[in-house]
Amino acid sequence: MAASLLDAIFTVVDFVFDLSETIDRTNRLSKPDIVEVPPNPKPLPPAAQRALAEAEERERAAQAASGTDQAS
Repeated sequence: MAASLLDAIFTVVDFVFDLSETIDRTNRLSKPDIVEVPPNPKPLPPAAQRALAEAEERERAAQAASGTDQAS
């Protein structure tokens, strides 16, 4: 009788610890990651600015081409 009562108590205590651990993990995972942004970001080097401008131009050209294909 005493052994089954102790077993039941240990089972309940084990369940409570597991539940507490699950809640703790959930709380830690629900917090968003904080990304620090420098107050004064460095400007892009000229080569990177040119590459970015070329990529934007290609994207605009592709959008214009797909827009004319859809219209016809």
